[in-house]
Amino acid sequence: MIKVRTPLMLVVVIVILGLNFEVVKGIPNTNLTKVQCNSAQYFKDDPFAISLAYVLAELVSTTPSHHGYDFYNISPYPNAFAYGHAACNNNSTSSLTKQDCKTCLASAKDNLLTSCDARIGGRVLLVDCTMRYEQYPFDD
Repeated sequence: MIKVRTPLMLVVVIVILGLNFEVVKGIPNTNLTKVQCNSAQYFKDDPFAISLAYVLAELVSTTPSHHGYDFYNISPYPNAFAYGHAACNNNSTSSLTKQDCKTCLASAKDNLLTSCDARIGGRVLLVDCTMRYEQYPFDD
C-alpha cells in the first residue's frame, strides 16, 4: 500500500509546486517610476476625449499580442487625432506573459488617466511597462 501512495503523493507535490512557481513568475511589477504630463488641457466634451479613450483601450488590448510587446497606435477619428505607444518589458531578465503585459498596461492606463487628467499628452513608466499618448505624432 505504501508503494501505491508514494507515486501518487509525488505527483500531487510536483503539480502543486509547478502551479506555485507559475503564479510567482506571472506577477508584473506595476510600481510607478515616472509620470510626465503635457501642460495643455482638453475639455471633457472635446472630440479628443473620444480619440484618447479609443487609443488607450487599443494599447491595452493589442500591445500584449503584438511582436515584442511594443505597439504604436493612432485614433481613426480625423477631427481629433490621438497618438499612442505602449510597450512591456520583453527581455531575458523579464518573463512577462501576454496576460502580465495586459495587467501592467491596464495599471499604466489608470495611472495616466489619474495623473494626467484632461491633458493632451502624458507618459507613465512602470517597472515592467510604459505608455504614452499625445495629440501629435511622436517616435519614442
